[in-house]
Amino acid sequence: MNETLIIGRNPVREYLRSGQPVDTLYFSAGSGGLGEIIRLAKESGAVVKTVSDQKLSQLAEGGVHQGVVLIGGCTAYATLDDLLAVSAQKGTKPFLILCDEIEDPHNLGAIIRTAETAGADGVIIPKRRSAALTAVVHKTSAGAASYVPVARVPNLAAAIDRLKKEGIWVYGTDMDGTLYTETGFDGAVALVIGSEGRGISRLVKEKCDFLVKLPMYGKITSLNAAVAAGIFMYEVVRQRG
Repeated sequence: MNETLIIGRNPVREYLRSGQPVDTLYFSAGSGGLGEIIRLAKESGAVVKTVSDQKLSQLAEGGVHQGVVLIGGCTAYATLDDLLAVSAQKGTKPFLILCDEIEDPHNLGAIIRTAETAGADGVIIPKRRSAALTAVVHKTSAGAASYVPVARVPNLAAAIDRLKKEGIWVYGTDMDGTLYTETGFDGAVALVIGSEGRGISRLVKEKCDFLVKLPMYGKITSLNAAVAAGIFMYEVVRQRG
């Protein structure tokens, strides 16, 4: 369980709209345009406090708060069962994103944002060597982290074994793979995104059913992890469409 810190107007607004537990909203009296956020906070049962910009900066731990900081209630990460239940409730084939050692919170936030817009059922991260659901992740996701369930698992390889037992095909993103446009994503999909420096780990790579890659025509041989994830996710969307 962890207390959630949300900073910035759009992430705070989306968190309040999502109906998740709230504790306290702090805002600067000198910041205009916060009427809707304050109203949503009061409707959610949050304590609403006016504080100085200095106090907000302290609460935001140096992040860009835009005049507002929200302390969410204690929330738990989702479980694999929670994520599998999403597609069951929607009546669609599972579509999950696995992040293998994505340690940059900005990248994790951007991946969650794209996962939400692409209609993914959830994101899976490992407990070790991974960014957690911090304020930076929430802010970078533009509020999407309030809607996309994130499961934090002790072992990513073991999680993959579980997904395969559920009939989900696991696609690893790797330069040794087949071009993504020549790969079928129309079934149940679990897409593994590796870190920029190391890619997906050896054991996780061995667990994948397929390896897929993007074409590279320049001198740089890798893309930002979040950018690459977005391209792969929307290929899944395109093929399912």
